[in-house]
Amino acid sequence: MTAEVAVAFPAVVALLAVVLAAASVGLSQLRVEEAARAGAREVMRGESEASVGSTVRRIAGEHASIALHSGGGYDTVTVTTTVDVPVLDLFDLNLSARAFAVPEQK
Repeated sequence: MTAEVAVAFPAVVALLAVVLAAASVGLSQLRVEEAARAGAREVMRGESEASVGSTVRRIAGEHASIALHSGGGYDTVTVTTTVDVPVLDLFDLNLSARAFAVPEQK
């Protein structure tokens, strides 16, 4: 029985590492989506682009990039970042989220 455990144990450890890495990517995606929503709320209130960028980077991380676009009566905030997960370093993972806002009328 110990030979079977010795063979199966590395596979179980590898599977656990992949599951934990996938959970980390999922949490990072949630952070990016929340950052895009927070940025859209700030745009909706009429805050400056610097303030929007500061809020987005505070939530999504310092390496997040922000794109603001206006058109069609609404503004779009797009947040993009890369994920650094030790197990998944072989893959180039970029996460992105987009939120829309209608600016408040003054």
